[in-house]
Amino acid sequence: MRIGIFGGTFDPPHLGHLILAAEASHQLALDRLLFVLTPQPPHKGDRLIAPLEARLEMLQAAIAANPAFELSHIEIERPGPHYSADTVHLVRAVYPDSTLAFVMGADSLRDLPDWRRADDFVAACDILGVMRRPYQRFDLKALEEKLPGIGGKVQFIRAPLLEISSRQIRRRIAEGRPYLYYLPAAVAAVIARRGLYRQPD
Repeated sequence: MRIGIFGGTFDPPHLGHLILAAEASHQLALDRLLFVLTPQPPHKGDRLIAPLEARLEMLQAAIAANPAFELSHIEIERPGPHYSADTVHLVRAVYPDSTLAFVMGADSLRDLPDWRRADDFVAACDILGVMRRPYQRFDLKALEEKLPGIGGKVQFIRAPLLEISSRQIRRRIAEGRPYLYYLPAAVAAVIARRGLYRQPD
């Protein structure tokens, strides 16, 4: 099988996440895409994040219509801090004979040399599926010098350019501005029922 790993806080999950997931699944020929919800990412410091149970409910609502999308509890069921290298190894233990593709944004690829145990992470992945914007350019040769083996694993994903972010949606909700069409209706219903994001970050 070809298994994709798509991690994040998903606070909240929005249409940009789903479009990237759908394009990654298609362009990388994935059999299954695991949405790995991170309870508290190390790089986000002490920023206030919506409760875990709320994010679980939102993410499940967002992906429910696609049978190839699966909500993974692999980081929820172990103590933090959570690093991507550990996550890939844990997924590998569950799917030992599968091809593993880690899906990320272009900014993550650029910053990858600074990740914790980046060399271990790259070695553990078979594919690095990277969504980049049309104007972004990368020096894969320079990345290869820092992380040997990465050049042959990067596959760029083409996806529509949407200026949507979770931060933007949280801000819109806090300011009383329109946000309903930035995310699935089922996610908007969870936000409204739970009264999420009424206060600024």
